Amino acid sequence: MPEAAGRLPRSFLTPGSSSFVEFLAAHDPSLLPGGRPLPPGEVPLSPHGTTIVALTYEGGVVMAGDRRATAGSMIASRQIEKVHPADDYSVVGIAGTAGLALELVRLFQLELEHYEKIEGALLSLDGKANRLATMVRSGLGLAMQGLAVVPLFGGYDLDRTVGRIFSYDVTGGRYEETEHHAVGSGSVFARGSLKKLWRSRLSEADAVQVAVHALIDAADDDSATGGPDRARRIWPTVAVVDASGYRAVGDDELAAVVDRVEATREGERA
Repeated sequence: MPEAAGRLPRSFLTPGSSSFVEFLAAHDPSLLPGGRPLPPGEVPLSPHGTTIVALTYEGGVVMAGDRRATAGSMIASRQIEKVHPADDYSVVGIAGTAGLALELVRLFQLELEHYEKIEGALLSLDGKANRLATMVRSGLGLAMQGLAVVPLFGGYDLDRTVGRIFSYDVTGGRYEETEHHAVGSGSVFARGSLKKLWRSRLSEADAVQVAVHALIDAADDDSATGGPDRARRIWPTVAVVDASGYRAVGDDELAAVVDRVEATREGERA
């Protein structure tokens, strides 16, 4: 039976789950990233973003990302934001096809906001990690055609009162990481740096410095990872999540951290 003109579609008026993604899948699947079939032919070259690092510290979690996006051998952007708040107590970083990754972040933010409005409570950190896994899995068809998105998720667990980190693969597999993790083309170098510098009971300031140090180490060996750019005043994106919630680290603070890291590196070479 056709719906009367001027009325909302039936899907808007039918009670359902607290998931915005499930609602959108029922209303119009083509609005979801994984619901858009690609035309035949080769996938066009598109900007890719790397590298993301995350580590826990005494009281929360730090996540940081470099600012470079590449398209083949070219630098597509020097100022892309790869680390974003998911909600008040969680953060998500993106590596992979930049356009789809940013769309995934916006959809994930809306998913968590929708749940909170419908249920009147925050979703647990495990629940958030599981919702993101489902969203990544829905993009498997695009990933198989070369348009992969691999997020890194972290947050402050209000029940356990600790910071936690979750990684994913393109099939939607969800894995909890202990202490630290990195994703993206520079991740192998960043992980080596994190393994060397991380220690238990880090302070927040020390954890931020370790994250920046790992990104600088990755930029040394991976051309797709951009290091700090003093001339343009472009610094990594760094976020802290603790019992007080999400906080982005400011540029002035990051400039001072970069100075300390580079002084440390110069001292090691002396």
